[in-house]
Amino acid sequence: MRNITSESVIALGANLNLRGDGPKVTLEKALDALKRQGVVIRAVSRFFETPCFPAGAGPDYVNAAALIETEKTPSELLHLLHEVEKEFGRKRIQRWGMRTLDLDLVCFGDGVLPDRTEYERWRTLPQDDQMQRAPDQLILPHPRLQDRAFVLVPMADIAPDWEHPVLGQSVREMLAQLPADEIASVTPL
Repeated sequence: MRNITSESVIALGANLNLRGDGPKVTLEKALDALKRQGVVIRAVSRFFETPCFPAGAGPDYVNAAALIETEKTPSELLHLLHEVEKEFGRKRIQRWGMRTLDLDLVCFGDGVLPDRTEYERWRTLPQDDQMQRAPDQLILPHPRLQDRAFVLVPMADIAPDWEHPVLGQSVREMLAQLPADEIASVTPL
């Protein structure tokens, strides 16, 4: 029997309209789709507007985060997230490009996957390489979580005390280390 895990977080984002719906509505519908698939949504952050990254790559994003519980393994959950993205028109063509829906598994409790060495390799990958390469396996926690205000600001709404299992810092502490202008660019809708 599997254990239900808590304090797993999914980051949600979108910057393209889909079937007449704006990005915020798409995120709300994606959360409903996850619920229908048995994912328990414990909390959802506020919705935020965030500048597109890299700058000039498209319209601004709507971002949020969800605290979830599931009986799925991390790999099963990632597969489900990809299926929901596909249902909402996501095409994996361009890394860090515009999208109708982006669902990222940010953390799965305090798990480090696949192991600490591989995690560190991806966490310390230079940004130019990050833009070109994607891992062929699930890396948890998300290797750039600590660098992204558009993830940490919403995550602070729902799991401010979650502690990064490698860095040993809470969401609040990681957020406090980011430049003030990056934090200020993530604005509530």
